[in-house]
Amino acid sequence: MPEPTPPLPADHLESLYGERYRLCPTGPARVNLVLSREREIDLIELESLCDAVGWSRRPLRRVRKALQHSLLRVGLWRHDPRLPRLVGFARCTGDGVVEATVWDVAVHPLYQGAGLGKQLMDYVIEQLRHQGVDRVSLFADPDVVGFYEAQGWELEPLQRRCAFWYSP
Repeated sequence: MPEPTPPLPADHLESLYGERYRLCPTGPARVNLVLSREREIDLIELESLCDAVGWSRRPLRRVRKALQHSLLRVGLWRHDPRLPRLVGFARCTGDGVVEATVWDVAVHPLYQGAGLGKQLMDYVIEQLRHQGVDRVSLFADPDVVGFYEAQGWELEPLQRRCAFWYSP
């Protein structure tokens, strides 16, 4: 049985990931994974993550602009004190008051199947609720719509690409 990973100093994590970081309790043994909305997303790392999940490439200038205009950007980081690595990502657009839309949810294939996608989405919803957003929609590839349905998202009538979440 692998030894548990030693606890990380909160002040060190806050300096790397910002005040609202969250440690992920699941994931590969001896690996610390951190969710953060405040750590800057490196475009090359994001492109590498998108390549790993099989998405087509987009021009980096357009990706930069999309990130700048997003209401929320969340990274899932494999913690390394020198250079954390981006292993998951999601972003949202919206008015920041009533409605938001989730886009570009990705978890690196090496980290899939450990509950990290669910934790990423829970964190996204929590951050949106903190802003007062109470209606969230998302668009997903048809092969992953079931993932969102299993988390309680309501599927659009044709159950193809769109799902909705409403604040209880």
